[in-house]
Formats: sequence, C-alpha cells, structure tokens
Amino acid sequence: MMYKKKLEEDIRCPLEYGLELFGGKWKSRIICVLAACHVLRYSELRHEMYNITDAVLATTLKQLIHDGLLVRKSYDEVPPRVEYSLTEKGKSVVPILQSICHWSGAFYKDETEHPMTQCQKCDFPKKI
Repeated sequence: MMYKKKLEEDIRCPLEYGLELFGGKWKSRIICVLAACHVLRYSELRHEMYNITDAVLATTLKQLIHDGLLVRKSYDEVPPRVEYSLTEKGKSVVPILQSICHWSGAFYKDETEHPMTQCQKCDFPKKI
C-alpha cells in the first residue's frame, strides 16, 4: 500500500518544501545514519536510531521513500531481507544537514552551559 498523507500541505516557498521533505527530528537523523552507513537493514537502522518506536520508524521510512530520498530493496530470500539506502536526491541533502549541524554547534555553545554531544553521523569527513 502506498503511503498517503492525510492532508495536502500548503507549501508556499522552496524552504517549506525542503523542510517538509527532510526536516524534523527523525527524517534528518535517518538520512544522516544512512549517509554514514550507506545500506542498512531495518533492524540495523532501528538500532542506530536508539529511541525511535517501530511505528514512527516505519512511517518515516515510507515518507522518505515516497518523497524520493530513500530506496527500499527487497531480496527474495528466506527469511526475507530488506535494505534501505539513500537515493541521489537523498545524498544531496547531506551537505545541507551538515551545515545545519555546524551552525547549531557553534551557537548552541554560546547559549547554554550544557555540552551537546557531537553526532558522529553528521560530521564524517568523506564526501558523499
């Protein structure tokens, strides 16, 4: 069954379109994890995401696939094997997320006494 949003978004500018596709806590984290790991099975992705529920992960993966950022590949094996990876469109989002991460890291330090843990997924040096 194809994922379908309950309501069509009233998107009025390119920024809103981008944030709809890759914004938010879970979509951006999934993209960063897959950028670092390249290909993951559902259980591996779930493990990398730590505190996401199965329902939220499944829904978010469907959204990212529907929007052309991820690809889901099924293998005809027993037991069944499914792998997720970024499309070229998904890979093109990674530098944007890295820039947001660097910006946030710079300003977060100035505004709070609590240290922010550097995400090892966003800041990898290799080019995607």
